[in-house]
Amino acid sequence: MKKKKKGVSYGKYGYMFIAPFFIAYLLFQLWPLINTFYYSTLEYYKRNGREFSSFAGIQNFLNVFGLAPGEKAYVLQYLGNTVTMWVMNFIPQILVSLLLAAWLSNQKIKLKGTGAVKVIIYLPSIITAASVSVLFHALFSQYGPITKTLQNIGIISPTYDFMASTMGTRGLISLILFWMWYGNTTLLLISGIMGIDPGLYEAADIDGAGGWQQFRYLTLPLLKPIMLYVLVTSAIGGLQMYDIPALFNPTSTGLVGQPNDTSTSVTMYIMRLYNSDVGKAATVSVVLFAVTLVISLILFSTMGDKEEKRLAKAERRRAK
Repeated sequence: MKKKKKGVSYGKYGYMFIAPFFIAYLLFQLWPLINTFYYSTLEYYKRNGREFSSFAGIQNFLNVFGLAPGEKAYVLQYLGNTVTMWVMNFIPQILVSLLLAAWLSNQKIKLKGTGAVKVIIYLPSIITAASVSVLFHALFSQYGPITKTLQNIGIISPTYDFMASTMGTRGLISLILFWMWYGNTTLLLISGIMGIDPGLYEAADIDGAGGWQQFRYLTLPLLKPIMLYVLVTSAIGGLQMYDIPALFNPTSTGLVGQPNDTSTSVTMYIMRLYNSDVGKAATVSVVLFAVTLVISLILFSTMGDKEEKRLAKAERRRAK
């Protein structure tokens, strides 16, 4: 009796191809996250090149929220700084990106050179944060060319200094973030608009819907999945902002944002604590993780497809 030849099992090759991702995720994302939660329960600090640790329970959380004697809730102050700079950057970013995406993808206008425009608006996102921060600091410093120009034409007072103004510094940091990332957001929205069935717009034209009506009642609702992705990724990136605030208007240490600590982000505070109190730094990281998770869940719940969820629930009821 002849033995049957064993067939080739291709499944194992699929596991081999996806294994590097899971290995990298376990080593560089999941394990550090678990480790951060562990260190947040320790009183772990460095003194004179030596490390000391002991179990602290929730004491670190009481300390960072200012609930322990002699402690101040700096984490809330820096979280407020971070959220303020992110909102100041994101609102104009999403508005400008929506306008550009609708303009560049409009088949009626048939704008020439859209490829070149897309490349130009995307270029700022590939420039290093250090270069952009140094450039904007030089342009808007007390004796910078843009500051002097604005003073000469009377837009700002002759003694105004962006670097000494809280709103001036925050506004410039938000401007840098807007300039660097609006191109990336625009391309994402263009891809979403291009994925909408053109037949829907033709039907809207036949029904007499104008450009604004088509944008409001057709484009925006169908862009909701892309908008959700943009909002969530922007919120995550905004809450973790570090490089621009740390390099734009810092003190000599680079971990305190001028003026008067008003442009210090949460991640800058984490790095500052890490040099002296690792346990407290890990605790602030856990707080940042929790805030990011809550904001993401809120966005998913408010912008999710409610009609699809309703139909799924109805289907489950019928199955029972």
